[in-house]
Amino acid sequence: MATADPAPRDRTPRHEQQAGGFGTVRVVPVVPDADAALLHGWVTAERARFWGMAGLSRAQVRDVYAHMDTLPTHHAHLLLRDGAPVALVQTYEPAADRVSECYPAEPGDLGLHLLVGPADGAAEPGFTAALMRVITGFAAAAGARRLVAEPDAGNGPAIDRLRREGFALGPEVTLPEVDLPEVHLPPKRARLAFRPLAGG
Repeated sequence: MATADPAPRDRTPRHEQQAGGFGTVRVVPVVPDADAALLHGWVTAERARFWGMAGLSRAQVRDVYAHMDTLPTHHAHLLLRDGAPVALVQTYEPAADRVSECYPAEPGDLGLHLLVGPADGAAEPGFTAALMRVITGFAAAAGARRLVAEPDAGNGPAIDRLRREGFALGPEVTLPEVDLPEVHLPPKRARLAFRPLAGG
């Protein structure tokens, strides 16, 4: 599957798609130094408490994404709506991630984390669903056959959103702790969810 992306440091779009009536959305790689302030504001907000980065400094957030930028299996992208950042999407190969200890990862699986940025003005019904269509288009173009998500088991809104977007809910699992010099992730009680892609 064509998910490898060798540490890009430019804004060359990896995917572009019309998002219904919400304009053009481009998927571009995160550039840690340039995006640290934006991402810090998003991931440390109370609304993003399930993202697991509350309390980190701007420098620490930058370091997290700089480390991710070195990995051939995990990638971070911004979604730009008509040039303005509106969401952060992280993708990964489940076979190279702790989630593979909780289910049998299959060829063509692509893990997904999505954080929609704070609304700039009034809420727009249907916008998150439009972004999900862009993400599934991006994933399918990269060769993915199935999306895998593992939101926090206590994050009811995210689980409901996945169900509405066509994901089949799997079991609750405990993702094991990761304790490495470069990254520490505590154990996480999560709900697995799966969505086959067209042609997968």
